[in-house]
Amino acid sequence: MYKKLFFAIIIALPFVISSCKKDSTTNNNCPFVAPTMVASASEIASLKTYLDTNSIAYTQLPSGVFYKINAEGSGTTPTVCSALNFKYSGTTIVNTTPFDAGTITYYLGNLIIGWQYGIPLIKKGGSIVLYIPPSLGYGAQAQGNPGTAKYIPPNSYLIFTIDLLNVQ
Repeated sequence: MYKKLFFAIIIALPFVISSCKKDSTTNNNCPFVAPTMVASASEIASLKTYLDTNSIAYTQLPSGVFYKINAEGSGTTPTVCSALNFKYSGTTIVNTTPFDAGTITYYLGNLIIGWQYGIPLIKKGGSIVLYIPPSLGYGAQAQGNPGTAKYIPPNSYLIFTIDLLNVQ
């Protein structure tokens, strides 16, 4: 029995090893895939109503993310596999006091889906405002501690101003 197992491993080993070889045309080290999620029609309609009521200029992506590019930037277009250094500020449409702001570095694939759709619209040096429906933000999951400035209630519509400082 052990001989059969040994021969099975020996025969299968080249196939296992060859399946692990890197394809030079893709980034096999990247665990992220481009988003495909789309906000519901009611979320999109609610966000559109907010933007129109407040006379905010915007462009809409098919996903339901709305945006305004302040500066396009130049250089490489980010992908979900890109490490990004950016300055940002985030609010909700209900409370325009920032719940968070700062300068950080993250892989785009680690950020909320709304950012994964919006950030590739600009390049290094670019600036964008993203209007994100709940399902492409934090969804029904609250963020932070209630009663603090950093609290984001469940099902919040989000506004992020992002300055893309670097793309790696």
